Amino acid sequence: MNRDNNIDRRNNIRPLRRPEGGQPPHAGGRKTSPASPSKTAKPLSSKPVSGVRNAFIRSGDIVRIQGGIDRPMLVIILVLIGYGLIMAFSASYAYSLVKTGDSYYFIKRQLVAVALGFIAMIILIRMDYRTITKFVIPGMLLAVLLLAIVPIVGISQGVAQRWLSIGGISIQPSEFMKIMIILFLALYMERFGKNVIDYQNKGASLVYGAVLPFGMLLVVCALVLLEKHISGTAIIFIIGFAIIFVGGCELIWILFTGLFGTTVLAIVIQNWDYAAKRVDTWLNPEKYSSLDDVWQTIQGLNAIGSGGIFGVGLGNSRQKYMFVSQPQNDFIFPIICEELGLIGAASVIILFILFVWRGYKIASRMPDTFSALTVVGITTHIGFQAALNMLVVTNLFPNTGIALPFFSCGGTSTAMQVAEMGILLCMSKYTYERRS
Repeated sequence: MNRDNNIDRRNNIRPLRRPEGGQPPHAGGRKTSPASPSKTAKPLSSKPVSGVRNAFIRSGDIVRIQGGIDRPMLVIILVLIGYGLIMAFSASYAYSLVKTGDSYYFIKRQLVAVALGFIAMIILIRMDYRTITKFVIPGMLLAVLLLAIVPIVGISQGVAQRWLSIGGISIQPSEFMKIMIILFLALYMERFGKNVIDYQNKGASLVYGAVLPFGMLLVVCALVLLEKHISGTAIIFIIGFAIIFVGGCELIWILFTGLFGTTVLAIVIQNWDYAAKRVDTWLNPEKYSSLDDVWQTIQGLNAIGSGGIFGVGLGNSRQKYMFVSQPQNDFIFPIICEELGLIGAASVIILFILFVWRGYKIASRMPDTFSALTVVGITTHIGFQAALNMLVVTNLFPNTGIALPFFSCGGTSTAMQVAEMGILLCMSKYTYERRS
């Protein structure tokens, strides 16, 4: 029997013929196993999406090809996690000793969170990512339910009520929602993609491309905002905005929604004392005779300025000794700057830039819209959250309480971020080619 026609009927897997003397198409030197055509890759519109977004929307008759995970991205992720664990211990042990009597308290919790995330990562990497679509809607409903009950039965820490206690374990539903909003909107934009980019039918394009997805996104943002979680709200909105934009929403609706969102944000800040005080503290720190509201920011800036080019040495930070509050969490980046200097700070920034670059590169070669937009969402999440954290600790943005991905100590957030990497790496195994 001819090799090209040798089809595994049970799995519908077809070997791909190698070109003479070369590697398999799109394999990049990796051994590949082509899969069946993507069942969801449909012609979306007779009118193509213009600009960069055309790289992420699949249409036409394509064949999904399976290979190995993206090794450069795997290396970047492992370096971020390993680097993060080293700095989390260095930044946390003094604070941990004072607060709990155990220098290893926070790092032990961080190791457990990373281990749980790794278990989820390994499971997800071994899956066919199309299997995930079966759990998206139930998972989204669960995430909305958890967010809805936080204001009722949630646990407060400081002025914020963001946590739930389940079986003695505290979880932060907004972290779960970050993953679910990515998967949900990616699936939505795939299933209704034909209507989204039907630009000749303005009504359908408006309803399916803007009203419905942005309406659902705003409901989620409102639930997160009720927790006094401004940074979480901003991250979820930016993630959703990126997916809807890349998914083909007409630019006029994107611009209108951006203007609407900016207006709503201004109204919220003006009329909500909590948000207004955050902004006023940022703009006018000298107005506050008591330094309670600006102490964290000032000490963080002192730590950054103390590092110089090469830093004071790993483990030698002075600001982590109860000067910078939460040195193991939101303000871990200033400790990195103090101990490792400009070189250390630049290395962290470069790692996140590499992550974002590689993530969007992976997204551009995905075989269907769901996988492409999911990778866009995950990449945007990590990149934007890292940038927002650095803007906050350098006082270029109001202090909103936001963790630095992979570095800050956090149970739910760390586990969820590592699990997200499993989804990304799982999808990185696939690419496509068009049928001739």
